[in-house]
Amino acid sequence: MNLGPTRNQPRRLLSTTLLAISVFAASTSASAVVSFDQNVTSEVIFGSGNSNGSFTVDQTSGVELGLRGKLRFDSTNQPQNVFNSNGDGTYSFDAGLPPTGFGFAPGSTSTAVWNFEWSINSDFDGSGSGRKLDALTYLLEIDFDPGVGTNFLSFDPIIIAPPDFADHAIGNNSTANGAGTSAANRVDYLSLIAGNNLAQNSWNMEFFDAAGAGFPFDGRTQGLYDIRLSAFDGSGQLASVTIQIDTVPAPATLALLGLGLFGFGARRREHA
Repeated sequence: MNLGPTRNQPRRLLSTTLLAISVFAASTSASAVVSFDQNVTSEVIFGSGNSNGSFTVDQTSGVELGLRGKLRFDSTNQPQNVFNSNGDGTYSFDAGLPPTGFGFAPGSTSTAVWNFEWSINSDFDGSGSGRKLDALTYLLEIDFDPGVGTNFLSFDPIIIAPPDFADHAIGNNSTANGAGTSAANRVDYLSLIAGNNLAQNSWNMEFFDAAGAGFPFDGRTQGLYDIRLSAFDGSGQLASVTIQIDTVPAPATLALLGLGLFGFGARRREHA
């Protein structure tokens, strides 16, 4: 069972797409119809063994956008179909690093125990008249400020400038669970997004950690991270969906904190 993405190269992808379409953020927007704890149309197609559900979804103008959080590293370092949705577009996970120091870069402090997963469907119900992925532009905004403010890293996850391409799972409304196709090169990638309407991936904050560029991430930090995905045509925004990942101290940390507070109180009573 493979509950994660098959490959990941977003660091290279970002080299040519970073902030490329941030200008669209101010475009005229359509009215979003956001719903919670939904399936995406019609399956989760990346990796294998990934269940559908728990997505926060916007379906507008024939476009479906979905986002969710997922437990990427459990106590044995394995991914699980655990999404920890609070039913309102927020997802809660422990702050901390994967057990035994494992990660995509072993021992890295920027490895979160959670991933965020996204789904783009440019024609989920047929009302787009066969519209393919490359007919629109997109904006993915990833918040790196653990406080109540935001510090967005922004880029188009689909329209990739040459010579790069992405390892997304790509398919259509009939693609089966885990059966998405990933490109092996840029020519394949351009063909896939020109011929299909569904793309998905599962990403960890570690992939984008870039302290020198103003986007540092530490998986141990308690915080609140906004992730927003939007789609645009020539007239403006068609659809947009936002989730928040809320990271809290792990139970062991809370237990130690409780013991510390208990000891502090006991010492105060002793000296009262």
